[in-house]
Amino acid sequence: MLRIAKSLPQRLTSRPYSSTFIDYGKANLVTSNDHGVHGNMKSTGSWRNKPLFRREGDARFKTGQEAGLMLLGEAERRDAHETEFISTVSSTMTHLSTVFDRSPRYAWIAKQLLEPERILHFRVAWIDDVGVQRTNRGYRIQYNSALGGYEGSLHFGHHVNSSVLKSIGFDTVFSNALTGYNQGAAVGGADFNPLTKSEAEIQRFCQSYMTELSKYIGPDHDVPNMGMGCGVAEIGYLFGQYKRINSRTSSNGKSFLWGGTPSFPEATGYGIAHYAEALLNDKNESLEGKRCLIYGSGKVAQTVAEKLIEYGAVPIAFSDTSGHIYEPEGFDRGKLRTVVKVKKDRGAKVGRYIIASTTCQYNDPANFWDIPCDLVFPCGPMGSIDKEQIQMLSEAGCEGVIEGGYSSVTPEARIEIKKQGMHYLPSSVSLTGPTLVSGMERELRGKTVTDEDLKNDVIRVFKEVKSTAQEFNTRGDLHAGSAIMGFLRVANVMAAQGAV
Repeated sequence: MLRIAKSLPQRLTSRPYSSTFIDYGKANLVTSNDHGVHGNMKSTGSWRNKPLFRREGDARFKTGQEAGLMLLGEAERRDAHETEFISTVSSTMTHLSTVFDRSPRYAWIAKQLLEPERILHFRVAWIDDVGVQRTNRGYRIQYNSALGGYEGSLHFGHHVNSSVLKSIGFDTVFSNALTGYNQGAAVGGADFNPLTKSEAEIQRFCQSYMTELSKYIGPDHDVPNMGMGCGVAEIGYLFGQYKRINSRTSSNGKSFLWGGTPSFPEATGYGIAHYAEALLNDKNESLEGKRCLIYGSGKVAQTVAEKLIEYGAVPIAFSDTSGHIYEPEGFDRGKLRTVVKVKKDRGAKVGRYIIASTTCQYNDPANFWDIPCDLVFPCGPMGSIDKEQIQMLSEAGCEGVIEGGYSSVTPEARIEIKKQGMHYLPSSVSLTGPTLVSGMERELRGKTVTDEDLKNDVIRVFKEVKSTAQEFNTRGDLHAGSAIMGFLRVANVMAAQGAV
């Protein structure tokens, strides 16, 4: 039987399925010899003698690093064409090698995580405003349900493919586990760009997408969340079609897909800002007075800026595909409202803001990364910041990077951040806001979750991730701490469930 940590808060132990929930705070990572990450010498030796792979002869490993390389090699053998997924697996296995060193049995569980439990790939046919039949690819990857029912974001955009979604899904397994709530991991979406479509076309697409997706999701089984290109309006259309097809639309007093109206749509952006404040507080600093560069101008970027202003920080720039706007003295609440109004129309470009401002600089300086700042919040697509841009930011005095988009910093840039001694908060931690809210809503049985509740949970998760990093000799490396902590929470439950 899996051991419940004695120090586990009462609020957490009262959760459903608490008999299988394990809290891995700093003091609880090292549990018993049977179930802890520190296995005894006898058990360690027996696991090392087992082959990790038996495809072309028995393949064994001697060190955790060898195990990580073998697992990465297996992922490349199966999915070499999925570059985003391979990149995510590579960085994760690098951090987990210390776990494999301490207890080799975890390598076999990591092997199971290389393959999602279920991948759904389907055709989405719909009619555009001209009457032409259009076809897109729809996806839902139900990655892991060890901790509970599937939950994860939906993403609509031309960049969406199986590799991108598997990468996000793999990360979601660990990030959902970080929250401490019993939630599995899933991700989905389609290669449909809502920014170039009319409202009627988006509605017809969402209805067609949900017609097929509804066969595989539902309350207590798989709950989609908002994501890139899938906001409040899309969730409303999706729920409308789901309700049309299914009679059961709620569970334990909580409506599926929030009844089409998300209860806390700002959770992602507010969560990012709360994590940034927690990170700086840990360094005896705060957001107050910090000049913040925001890469992006969508809903997440807007809500990040809103909360940064509340903390006393100074957002100074936004961007999109047309360029960037720069306010040398910063955006106050009034100027931010203007940006929100400009971007309210689908496909609107941020450059329209200059009509309403006499102090704004448009595409000046020409390179967005030349704008002097204290912190950067990349709220754009994957790989938005590379190594060279980190070097430019560091030379200009930038103190840190807080990811506001999924893996918006490349692996090479992540190494450079560490080399330059900059603060770094990975997306696996910073984007847990919606999952925290969902978990609290489930506990509170439909009661309203406040921003203060979110802030308190953010502080809790941050402290646990920091403690995990220190426990595994990667002090200050929150990317390593989040990977290890999330993996251990999932892996121990998977070990109890067997090879399934």
